[in-house]
Parts: sequence; C-alpha cells; structure tokens
Amino acid sequence: MLATIVAVVGTLLGSIVTGVFQHLASGRTERAAAAQQLRQDQLDAITNLAAGADYRRIMRKRGQARLNQASKARQEQLRHESHVIRSTLTQPMTALKVLIPDPRIHAAARAMVQAAYSIRDSADADALNTAQEAACLAHDDFVNAATQYVTGSAGRETRIARDSLGLPGSDPTPNS
Repeated sequence: MLATIVAVVGTLLGSIVTGVFQHLASGRTERAAAAQQLRQDQLDAITNLAAGADYRRIMRKRGQARLNQASKARQEQLRHESHVIRSTLTQPMTALKVLIPDPRIHAAARAMVQAAYSIRDSADADALNTAQEAACLAHDDFVNAATQYVTGSAGRETRIARDSLGLPGSDPTPNS
C-alpha cells in the first residue's frame, strides 16, 4: 500500500517537474524568436530607409531641371516623382523610430533625408554636386551608425538568446 502511494506521488511529482521544465524551455524559445524577429524588423527598417538613393537621384534631377530652366511640365513631373519617392521613405522612417530607440540613429536618418531634400535647392551646378556629395556622406553616416547599432544589438541579443536557452558559451553574469 505504501509502495503504491509512493509510486503515485513520484509519478505526479515527475509529471509536475517535467511540465515546469517544458514551460521554461518554451518561454526561452519564444523570447529567442521574439528577439530574432525584432532584429529582422530593425534590419528591414534600416535597409528600406537606406534605399533612399532613389530620392537623392530624383532630387538631383529636380535641381538640374530648375538650374537648366526645364519646362514647367518637366519640373512638375519631377516634383510629383519626388513626392512619390519621399512618401515611400515615411514607412521605414516610422518603423525605424519605433523599433530602434537610439536617438543617434534617428538623427542620422533625419540628416540623410534632409541632405537629399536639400539637393534640389542648389544655386548652381557646383553647389548641386556639393549637395549630392553631402547627401551621399549623410547616407554613409546613417549606414555606419545603423551598422554599429545592429552589430551591438546582435551581439547583445545573441548573448540573451544563448543565456535563455542555456547554450554553451553563454555568459554566466547578468547582462547590463
């Protein structure tokens, strides 16, 4: 009788312990998956915004058209194209602000878009070239800042994922 009670209690405790371990493991897996999804969303926002080279190109065309005194119809067509392209930058800029809480990245993104926007207001061909170069540099600055952020983020997220899964190479000290 006592052996039967011990066997039943042992079975119940074994089931409870197994359930707790499964619950903990699934939580770790979910956190790792969420961290990976966040990283992918951040990369998507960065790459979509960095693809703003089309915006620089169209702003240069607008500046050239204005300087070359192109027809009003041509200038209006380029203006419309630039508005369409600029509107495609709104979504990744918003995503960037929501997904990446780093004001340096936000400032670099704004500077990149503003530098591209400024191309069209150049006073002459030399100023147009200078503005184009400045916009390219602002783009590079954004990409460099974003790369530093993502590289740091990726390392931190990898450590968190490794820690939560109990994988070898995880840091036994808490992350700060």
